[in-house]
Amino acid sequence: MARTKRAPEEILDEEYEQVFERVCAIDVAKEFGQVCVRTPRADGKRSSKVFAVDATTGEILKLGESLLEQGIEMVTLESTSDYWRIFYYLLEACGVPVQLVNARDVKNLPGRPKSDKHDCVWLAKLTERGMLRPSFVPPHEVRVLRDYTRTRIDLTRDRTRHWQRLEKLLEDALIKVTTVASKITTMSVRDMINALVRGERNPEKLADLARGIMRHKRRELVRALDGRFDDHHAELARILLGQIDSLTAEIDRLTARIEQLVDKLPAPEQPVDPDSDQPASQAPTGQDTTSTNPVPAQRRPPIQRLADIPGINLDAAEVILAEIGLDMSRFPTANHLVAWARLTPQLIQSGNKRRGGKTSKGNPYLKGVLGSAAASASRTNTFLGERYRRIVKRRGKGKALVAVARSILVIVWHLLANPTATYRDLGADFYAGRIDKERRKRHLVQQLEALGLQVTLTPAAA
Repeated sequence: MARTKRAPEEILDEEYEQVFERVCAIDVAKEFGQVCVRTPRADGKRSSKVFAVDATTGEILKLGESLLEQGIEMVTLESTSDYWRIFYYLLEACGVPVQLVNARDVKNLPGRPKSDKHDCVWLAKLTERGMLRPSFVPPHEVRVLRDYTRTRIDLTRDRTRHWQRLEKLLEDALIKVTTVASKITTMSVRDMINALVRGERNPEKLADLARGIMRHKRRELVRALDGRFDDHHAELARILLGQIDSLTAEIDRLTARIEQLVDKLPAPEQPVDPDSDQPASQAPTGQDTTSTNPVPAQRRPPIQRLADIPGINLDAAEVILAEIGLDMSRFPTANHLVAWARLTPQLIQSGNKRRGGKTSKGNPYLKGVLGSAAASASRTNTFLGERYRRIVKRRGKGKALVAVARSILVIVWHLLANPTATYRDLGADFYAGRIDKERRKRHLVQQLEALGLQVTLTPAAA
Protein backbone atom coordinates (compact mmCIF):
# COMPACT_ATOMS: atom_id res chain seq x y z
CA MET A 1 0.00 0.00 0.00
CA ALA A 2 1.49 3.32 -1.08
CA ARG A 3 1.96 5.91 1.64
CA THR A 4 0.62 9.42 1.15
CA LYS A 5 3.42 11.89 0.53
CA ARG A 6 3.58 14.41 3.33
CA ALA A 7 5.09 17.87 3.44
CA PRO A 8 8.57 17.97 5.01
CA GLU A 9 8.65 18.88 8.68
CA GLU A 10 11.02 21.57 9.87
CA ILE A 11 12.74 20.82 13.18
CA LEU A 12 14.63 23.71 14.75
CA ASP A 13 17.74 23.20 16.84
CA GLU A 14 17.72 23.81 20.56
CA GLU A 15 19.75 26.65 22.02
CA TYR A 16 22.52 24.30 23.13
CA GLU A 17 22.81 22.74 19.66
CA GLN A 18 25.32 25.23 18.27
CA VAL A 19 28.77 24.77 16.79
CA PHE A 20 31.77 26.15 18.69
CA GLU A 21 35.21 26.88 17.30
CA ARG A 22 37.17 26.96 20.54
CA VAL A 23 36.12 24.39 23.13
CA CYS A 24 37.47 22.61 26.18
CA ALA A 25 36.43 19.32 27.77
CA ILE A 26 37.49 17.88 31.12
CA ASP A 27 37.30 14.24 32.10
CA VAL A 28 37.15 14.62 35.87
CA ALA A 29 38.45 12.27 38.54
CA LYS A 30 38.96 12.56 42.28
CA GLU A 31 42.60 13.70 42.22
CA PHE A 32 42.89 15.39 38.82
CA GLY A 33 41.11 16.19 35.58
CA GLN A 34 42.22 15.34 32.06
CA VAL A 35 41.78 18.49 29.97
CA CYS A 36 41.43 18.70 26.19
CA VAL A 37 41.50 22.10 24.46
CA ARG A 38 40.45 22.08 20.77
CA THR A 39 41.18 25.18 18.72
CA PRO A 40 41.52 25.90 14.96
CA ARG A 41 44.92 26.12 13.29
CA ALA A 42 46.14 28.43 10.54
CA ASP A 43 45.91 25.70 7.92
CA GLY A 44 42.19 25.17 8.59
CA LYS A 45 42.62 21.96 10.59
CA ARG A 46 41.90 21.56 14.29
CA SER A 47 44.27 20.56 17.03
CA SER A 48 43.72 19.02 20.43
CA LYS A 49 45.99 19.75 23.39
CA VAL A 50 45.62 17.28 26.23
CA PHE A 51 47.07 17.79 29.70
CA ALA A 52 46.26 16.98 33.33
CA VAL A 53 45.21 19.50 35.99
CA ASP A 54 45.20 18.73 39.70
CA ALA A 55 41.77 18.96 41.34
CA THR A 56 42.83 21.80 43.66
CA THR A 57 41.52 25.34 43.90
CA GLY A 58 44.75 27.04 42.86
CA GLU A 59 45.37 24.88 39.77
CA ILE A 60 41.78 25.14 38.55
CA LEU A 61 41.78 28.93 38.92
CA LYS A 62 44.95 29.05 36.81
CA LEU A 63 43.21 26.86 34.24
CA GLY A 64 40.25 29.25 34.18
CA GLU A 65 42.50 32.23 33.50
CA SER A 66 44.25 30.32 30.71
CA LEU A 67 40.94 29.36 29.09
CA LEU A 68 39.76 32.96 29.15
CA GLU A 69 42.98 34.09 27.47
CA GLN A 70 42.49 31.49 24.72
CA GLY A 71 38.90 32.63 24.10
CA ILE A 72 37.29 29.29 24.93
CA GLU A 73 33.59 29.45 24.10
CA MET A 74 32.42 26.41 26.07
CA VAL A 75 33.83 24.03 28.68
CA THR A 76 32.15 20.65 29.12
CA LEU A 77 32.31 18.52 32.25
CA GLU A 78 31.06 14.97 32.67
CA SER A 79 28.97 14.48 35.81
CA THR A 80 31.20 11.91 37.48
CA SER A 81 30.11 11.44 41.11
CA ASP A 82 30.66 14.77 42.94
CA TYR A 83 34.13 15.28 41.51
CA TRP A 84 32.82 17.74 38.90
CA ARG A 85 31.77 20.28 41.51
CA ILE A 86 35.18 21.85 42.16
CA PHE A 87 35.78 22.29 38.43
CA TYR A 88 32.29 23.64 37.73
CA TYR A 89 32.10 26.07 40.65
CA LEU A 90 35.59 27.54 40.17
CA LEU A 91 35.40 27.84 36.40
CA GLU A 92 31.97 29.43 36.73
CA ALA A 93 33.42 31.92 39.21
CA CYS A 94 36.18 32.77 36.70
CA GLY A 95 33.54 33.68 34.10
CA VAL A 96 34.23 30.73 31.81
CA PRO A 97 31.13 29.32 30.01
CA VAL A 98 30.77 25.84 31.45
CA GLN A 99 28.18 23.09 31.05
CA LEU A 100 27.60 19.80 32.83
CA VAL A 101 26.49 16.78 30.83
CA ASN A 102 25.13 13.40 31.80
CA ALA A 103 27.61 10.55 31.50
CA ARG A 104 24.97 8.54 29.65
CA ASP A 105 24.98 11.07 26.79
CA VAL A 106 28.75 11.06 26.27
CA LYS A 107 29.61 7.37 26.35
CA ASN A 108 32.46 6.39 24.08
CA LEU A 109 31.62 4.29 21.05
CA PRO A 110 32.42 0.56 21.08
CA GLY A 111 35.77 -0.27 19.51
CA ARG A 112 37.45 2.97 20.61
CA PRO A 113 40.22 2.95 23.19
CA LYS A 114 39.02 3.69 26.74
CA SER A 115 41.29 6.06 28.63
CA ASP A 116 41.05 9.48 30.25
CA LYS A 117 42.91 11.05 27.33
CA HIS A 118 40.64 9.56 24.67
CA ASP A 119 37.53 10.32 26.73
CA CYS A 120 38.29 14.03 27.07
CA VAL A 121 39.14 14.31 23.34
CA TRP A 122 35.86 12.60 22.44
CA LEU A 123 34.00 14.91 24.83
CA ALA A 124 35.60 17.96 23.21
CA LYS A 125 34.61 16.79 19.72
CA LEU A 126 31.01 16.33 20.82
CA THR A 127 31.08 19.81 22.36
CA GLU A 128 32.31 21.61 19.26
CA ARG A 129 29.58 19.96 17.17
CA GLY A 130 26.79 20.92 19.58
CA MET A 131 25.79 17.31 20.23
CA LEU A 132 25.56 17.53 24.02
CA ARG A 133 22.53 18.45 26.11
CA PRO A 134 23.58 20.32 29.26
CA SER A 135 22.22 19.31 32.64
CA PHE A 136 20.40 21.76 34.88
CA VAL A 137 22.70 23.27 37.51
CA PRO A 138 20.88 25.88 39.63
CA PRO A 139 22.50 29.14 40.70
CA HIS A 140 24.47 29.44 43.92
CA GLU A 141 21.57 30.61 46.11
CA VAL A 142 19.40 27.70 45.06
CA ARG A 143 22.27 25.23 45.51
CA VAL A 144 22.69 26.41 49.11
CA LEU A 145 18.97 25.99 49.76
CA ARG A 146 19.10 22.55 48.12
CA ASP A 147 21.86 21.43 50.48
CA TYR A 148 19.71 22.34 53.48
CA THR A 149 16.50 20.74 52.20
CA ARG A 150 18.24 17.53 51.17
CA THR A 151 19.96 17.30 54.55
CA ARG A 152 16.60 17.75 56.27
CA ILE A 153 15.12 14.95 54.18
CA ASP A 154 18.04 12.66 55.01
CA LEU A 155 17.82 13.41 58.74
CA THR A 156 14.06 12.85 58.67
CA ARG A 157 14.62 9.44 57.11
CA ASP A 158 17.23 8.65 59.78
CA ARG A 159 14.76 9.64 62.50
CA THR A 160 12.14 7.36 60.96
CA ARG A 161 14.62 4.48 61.04
CA HIS A 162 15.22 5.09 64.76
CA TRP A 163 11.46 5.00 65.40
CA GLN A 164 11.31 1.69 63.53
CA ARG A 165 14.18 0.32 65.61
CA LEU A 166 12.37 1.41 68.78
CA GLU A 167 9.19 -0.35 67.65
CA LYS A 168 11.21 -3.49 66.96
CA LEU A 169 12.69 -3.23 70.46
CA LEU A 170 9.20 -3.03 71.95
CA GLU A 171 8.18 -6.13 70.01
CA ASP A 172 11.20 -7.92 71.46
CA ALA A 173 10.01 -6.85 74.93
CA LEU A 174 6.51 -8.24 74.15
CA ILE A 175 5.01 -4.72 74.31
CA LYS A 176 2.24 -4.46 71.68
CA VAL A 177 1.25 -0.83 72.21
CA THR A 178 1.40 -0.03 68.48
CA THR A 179 -1.50 -2.43 67.87
CA VAL A 180 -3.69 -0.05 69.89
CA ALA A 181 -2.16 3.33 69.08
CA SER A 182 -2.29 4.63 65.50
CA LYS A 183 1.50 5.05 65.41
CA ILE A 184 4.47 4.97 67.72
CA THR A 185 5.18 8.68 67.38
CA THR A 186 2.09 9.79 69.35
CA MET A 187 2.58 11.67 72.62
CA SER A 188 0.72 8.98 74.58
CA VAL A 189 3.08 6.23 73.40
CA ARG A 190 6.09 8.47 74.05
CA ASP A 191 4.96 9.01 77.66
CA MET A 192 4.52 5.25 78.16
CA ILE A 193 7.98 4.48 76.74
CA ASN A 194 9.55 7.14 78.98
CA ALA A 195 7.83 5.56 81.99
CA LEU A 196 9.12 2.12 80.97
CA VAL A 197 12.65 3.54 80.73
CA ARG A 198 12.31 5.05 84.23
CA GLY A 199 11.40 1.63 85.61
CA GLU A 200 7.60 1.56 85.64
CA ARG A 201 6.33 -1.92 84.72
CA ASN A 202 2.71 -1.87 85.96
CA PRO A 203 0.42 -2.01 82.89
CA GLU A 204 -2.39 -0.26 84.78
CA LYS A 205 -0.24 2.77 85.60
CA LEU A 206 1.24 2.84 82.12
CA ALA A 207 -2.24 2.84 80.56
CA ASP A 208 -3.20 5.81 82.75
CA LEU A 209 -0.68 7.93 80.78
CA ALA A 210 -2.87 7.83 77.67
CA ARG A 211 -4.07 11.16 76.30
CA GLY A 212 -7.12 12.25 74.35
CA ILE A 213 -9.08 9.52 72.58
CA MET A 214 -6.50 6.95 73.72
CA ARG A 215 -8.15 7.09 77.15
CA HIS A 216 -11.14 5.23 75.72
CA LYS A 217 -8.86 2.29 74.87
CA ARG A 218 -7.57 1.73 78.39
CA ARG A 219 -8.56 -1.94 78.54
CA GLU A 220 -6.74 -2.71 75.27
CA LEU A 221 -3.72 -0.73 76.44
CA VAL A 222 -3.44 -2.70 79.67
CA ARG A 223 -3.28 -5.95 77.73
CA ALA A 224 -0.83 -4.53 75.16
CA LEU A 225 1.52 -3.15 77.85
CA ASP A 226 1.76 -6.42 79.76
CA GLY A 227 5.14 -7.62 78.50
CA ARG A 228 8.71 -8.49 79.52
CA PHE A 229 10.41 -5.09 79.37
CA ASP A 230 13.69 -5.47 81.30
CA ASP A 231 16.74 -3.29 82.02
CA HIS A 232 18.54 -3.95 78.77
CA HIS A 233 15.45 -2.88 76.82
CA ALA A 234 15.33 0.30 78.93
CA GLU A 235 18.97 1.13 78.17
CA LEU A 236 18.55 0.63 74.42
CA ALA A 237 15.27 2.58 74.39
CA ARG A 238 16.99 5.47 76.19
CA ILE A 239 19.68 5.54 73.49
CA LEU A 240 17.14 5.48 70.66
CA LEU A 241 15.01 8.20 72.24
CA GLY A 242 18.10 10.34 72.66
CA GLN A 243 18.94 9.92 68.98
CA ILE A 244 15.36 10.78 68.00
CA ASP A 245 15.32 13.92 70.14
CA SER A 246 18.71 15.01 68.79
CA LEU A 247 17.58 14.55 65.18
CA THR A 248 14.33 16.39 65.89
CA ALA A 249 16.26 19.38 67.23
CA GLU A 250 18.52 19.42 64.16
CA ILE A 251 15.53 19.13 61.81
CA ASP A 252 13.82 22.06 63.52
CA ARG A 253 17.02 24.09 63.21
CA LEU A 254 17.28 23.26 59.51
CA THR A 255 13.64 24.20 58.97
CA ALA A 256 14.19 27.63 60.47
CA ARG A 257 17.26 28.16 58.30
CA ILE A 258 15.42 26.99 55.16
CA GLU A 259 12.65 29.52 55.77
CA GLN A 260 15.25 32.30 55.89
CA LEU A 261 16.90 31.14 52.67
CA VAL A 262 13.58 30.86 50.83
CA ASP A 263 12.77 34.48 51.68
CA LYS A 264 16.15 35.57 50.26
CA LEU A 265 15.84 33.79 46.91
CA PRO A 266 16.32 36.30 44.07
CA ALA A 267 13.32 36.78 41.80
CA PRO A 268 13.80 35.85 38.12
CA GLU A 269 14.73 38.74 35.86
CA GLN A 270 12.63 37.72 32.85
CA PRO A 271 9.38 35.90 33.63
CA VAL A 272 8.35 33.17 31.23
CA ASP A 273 5.19 33.67 29.20
CA PRO A 274 2.81 31.07 30.66
CA ASP A 275 0.69 31.13 27.50
CA SER A 276 3.54 29.70 25.42
CA ASP A 277 2.65 26.18 26.60
CA GLN A 278 -0.57 24.23 26.98
CA PRO A 279 -1.62 23.23 23.44
CA ALA A 280 -5.32 22.72 22.89
CA SER A 281 -4.99 18.93 22.94
CA GLN A 282 -3.25 18.83 26.30
CA ALA A 283 -5.20 17.51 29.28
CA PRO A 284 -6.04 20.13 31.93
CA THR A 285 -3.95 20.19 35.06
CA GLY A 286 -6.29 21.79 37.57
CA GLN A 287 -4.73 25.22 37.44
CA ASP A 288 -6.65 28.41 36.74
CA THR A 289 -4.58 31.57 36.54
CA THR A 290 -7.62 33.78 37.11
CA SER A 291 -7.08 35.15 40.58
CA THR A 292 -10.00 35.76 42.91
CA ASN A 293 -7.78 36.65 45.84
CA PRO A 294 -8.44 40.22 47.04
CA VAL A 295 -4.75 40.53 47.97
CA PRO A 296 -2.60 41.30 44.90
CA ALA A 297 -0.98 38.07 43.73
CA GLN A 298 2.48 39.61 43.36
CA ARG A 299 2.55 40.26 47.11
CA ARG A 300 2.19 36.59 47.95
CA PRO A 301 5.50 34.71 48.14
CA PRO A 302 5.92 31.85 45.67
CA ILE A 303 6.10 29.28 48.45
CA GLN A 304 2.62 30.25 49.67
CA ARG A 305 1.17 30.06 46.16
CA LEU A 306 2.69 26.60 45.72
CA ALA A 307 1.22 25.52 49.05
CA ASP A 308 -2.26 26.21 47.64
CA ILE A 309 -1.91 23.14 45.41
CA PRO A 310 -3.62 20.06 46.92
CA GLY A 311 -1.08 17.68 48.42
CA ILE A 312 1.68 20.28 48.83
CA ASN A 313 2.47 21.78 52.21
CA LEU A 314 5.13 24.36 53.06
CA ASP A 315 7.86 21.74 53.54
CA ALA A 316 7.13 20.19 50.14
CA ALA A 317 7.05 23.63 48.50
CA GLU A 318 10.48 24.39 49.98
CA VAL A 319 11.88 21.18 48.50
CA ILE A 320 10.39 21.96 45.08
CA LEU A 321 11.89 25.45 45.07
CA ALA A 322 15.25 24.04 46.13
CA GLU A 323 15.26 21.53 43.29
CA ILE A 324 14.05 23.68 40.38
CA GLY A 325 14.54 27.25 41.60
CA LEU A 326 12.38 30.26 40.83
CA ASP A 327 13.64 31.07 37.34
CA MET A 328 11.64 29.10 34.78
CA SER A 329 13.48 30.59 31.80
CA ARG A 330 15.68 27.49 31.86
CA PHE A 331 12.54 25.47 31.07
CA PRO A 332 10.82 27.19 28.09
CA THR A 333 7.59 25.24 28.61
CA ALA A 334 6.03 23.08 31.26
CA ASN A 335 6.74 20.04 29.10
CA HIS A 336 10.48 20.79 29.30
CA LEU A 337 10.32 20.80 33.11
CA VAL A 338 8.26 17.60 33.20
CA ALA A 339 10.69 15.88 30.83
CA TRP A 340 13.67 17.00 32.93
CA ALA A 341 12.00 15.57 36.04
CA ARG A 342 11.52 12.27 34.16
CA LEU A 343 7.76 12.24 34.67
CA THR A 344 7.04 11.80 30.96
CA PRO A 345 6.89 8.18 29.73
CA GLN A 346 9.33 7.33 26.97
CA LEU A 347 7.97 7.18 23.43
CA ILE A 348 9.23 4.24 21.39
CA GLN A 349 8.29 4.40 17.71
CA SER A 350 9.55 2.33 14.82
CA GLY A 351 7.75 2.24 11.48
CA ASN A 352 4.02 1.96 12.11
CA LYS A 353 4.50 0.61 15.63
CA ARG A 354 4.22 2.96 18.55
CA ARG A 355 4.39 2.09 22.22
CA GLY A 356 5.12 3.82 25.48
CA GLY A 357 7.95 3.02 27.80
CA LYS A 358 8.52 3.52 31.49
CA THR A 359 9.60 6.76 33.09
CA SER A 360 13.35 6.83 33.64
CA LYS A 361 15.24 7.82 36.76
CA GLY A 362 15.26 11.50 37.57
CA ASN A 363 15.92 13.77 40.52
CA PRO A 364 15.09 11.46 43.47
CA TYR A 365 14.31 14.30 45.88
CA LEU A 366 11.97 16.07 43.46
CA LYS A 367 10.24 12.87 42.36
CA GLY A 368 9.91 11.80 45.99
CA VAL A 369 8.15 14.96 47.12
CA LEU A 370 5.93 15.00 44.02
CA GLY A 371 5.01 11.35 44.60
CA SER A 372 4.02 12.11 48.20
CA ALA A 373 2.04 15.14 47.06
CA ALA A 374 0.26 13.06 44.42
CA ALA A 375 -0.63 10.41 47.01
CA SER A 376 -2.08 13.09 49.30
CA ALA A 377 -3.95 14.82 46.47
CA SER A 378 -5.47 11.51 45.35
CA ARG A 379 -7.45 11.35 48.59
CA THR A 380 -8.99 14.81 48.19
CA ASN A 381 -12.26 15.86 46.58
CA THR A 382 -10.47 18.09 44.06
CA PHE A 383 -9.63 18.06 40.37
CA LEU A 384 -6.38 16.22 41.05
CA GLY A 385 -8.16 13.67 43.23
CA GLU A 386 -10.75 13.04 40.51
CA ARG A 387 -7.99 12.80 37.91
CA TYR A 388 -6.34 10.06 39.97
CA ARG A 389 -9.61 8.14 40.40
CA ARG A 390 -10.33 8.26 36.66
CA ILE A 391 -6.87 7.01 35.66
CA VAL A 392 -6.45 4.36 38.36
CA LYS A 393 -9.43 2.39 37.01
CA ARG A 394 -7.77 1.65 33.67
CA ARG A 395 -4.04 2.18 34.22
CA GLY A 396 -3.36 1.13 37.80
CA LYS A 397 -2.19 2.92 40.92
CA GLY A 398 1.43 3.50 39.91
CA LYS A 399 0.70 5.17 36.58
CA ALA A 400 -2.14 7.17 38.08
CA LEU A 401 0.19 8.61 40.74
CA VAL A 402 2.78 9.50 38.08
CA ALA A 403 0.08 11.25 36.04
CA VAL A 404 -1.05 13.30 39.04
CA ALA A 405 2.56 14.12 39.93
CA ARG A 406 3.07 15.35 36.39
CA SER A 407 -0.04 17.53 36.64
CA ILE A 408 1.23 19.02 39.90
CA LEU A 409 4.58 19.87 38.31
CA VAL A 410 2.86 21.55 35.36
CA ILE A 411 0.88 23.66 37.83
CA VAL A 412 4.11 24.54 39.63
CA TRP A 413 5.67 25.70 36.37
CA HIS A 414 2.74 28.00 35.62
CA LEU A 415 2.76 29.50 39.11
CA LEU A 416 6.51 30.19 38.99
CA ALA A 417 6.52 31.35 35.36
CA ASN A 418 3.80 33.91 36.05
CA PRO A 419 4.34 35.71 39.40
CA THR A 420 0.78 37.10 39.29
CA ALA A 421 -0.91 33.70 38.91
CA THR A 422 -2.62 31.93 41.77
CA TYR A 423 -4.02 28.42 41.96
CA ARG A 424 -7.76 27.87 41.77
CA ASP A 425 -9.00 24.31 41.66
CA LEU A 426 -11.16 23.33 38.69
CA GLY A 427 -13.27 21.09 40.94
CA ALA A 428 -13.94 17.38 41.13
CA ASP A 429 -16.84 17.76 38.67
CA PHE A 430 -14.61 19.16 35.91
CA TYR A 431 -14.74 16.00 33.82
CA ALA A 432 -18.40 15.26 34.54
CA GLY A 433 -19.42 18.64 33.18
CA ARG A 434 -17.65 17.97 29.88
CA ILE A 435 -19.13 14.57 29.01
CA ASP A 436 -20.69 14.25 25.56
CA LYS A 437 -24.16 13.25 26.75
CA GLU A 438 -25.41 12.06 23.36
CA ARG A 439 -22.37 9.87 22.82
CA ARG A 440 -22.65 8.48 26.34
CA LYS A 441 -26.33 7.77 25.78
CA ARG A 442 -25.69 5.88 22.53
CA HIS A 443 -22.94 3.84 24.17
CA LEU A 444 -25.14 2.75 27.09
CA VAL A 445 -28.02 1.91 24.79
CA GLN A 446 -25.78 -0.26 22.62
CA GLN A 447 -24.58 -2.12 25.71
CA LEU A 448 -28.12 -2.84 26.85
CA GLU A 449 -29.22 -3.94 23.37
CA ALA A 450 -26.24 -6.27 23.18
CA LEU A 451 -27.71 -8.01 26.25
CA GLY A 452 -30.95 -8.62 24.36
CA LEU A 453 -32.95 -5.80 25.92
CA GLN A 454 -35.20 -3.33 24.17
CA VAL A 455 -34.48 0.20 25.35
CA THR A 456 -36.87 3.13 25.41
CA LEU A 457 -35.56 6.44 26.75
CA THR A 458 -37.92 8.83 28.47
CA PRO A 459 -36.69 12.24 29.68
CA ALA A 460 -36.87 12.68 33.42
CA ALA A 461 -39.26 15.21 34.85
CA ALA A 462 -37.64 18.56 35.60
